[in-house]
Amino acid sequence: DFVITLVATFLWLVSTSAWAKALTDIKIATGPNIVRELGPCNQRVTCHFGSVTSMGSLNVSVIFGFLNMILWGGNAWFVYKETSLHSPSNTSASHGQGGVPPPSGI
Repeated sequence: DFVITLVATFLWLVSTSAWAKALTDIKIATGPNIVRELGPCNQRVTCHFGSVTSMGSLNVSVIFGFLNMILWGGNAWFVYKETSLHSPSNTSASHGQGGVPPPSGI
């Protein structure tokens, strides 16, 4: 379970980073510089850049992607605490006995 959780956390990080990069590329490609790249706008026609629709919801999707990755990372910590890597094997015996050693000298 722990390894699967780590893999899922890593995949969230990679996919959210890729989406953030793609969103940045979209913003650059649809920005005011697009007017200079259009062929007819460089000749006799005068072109003006109006506006781009709001990309706030896309920004929020990137933020939620990173928050979800943090959530998976926290989940990985709790899964790690349940593995044998976190606690030594002899602590389970002391938990079953109440954590009090038997009296000596009997």
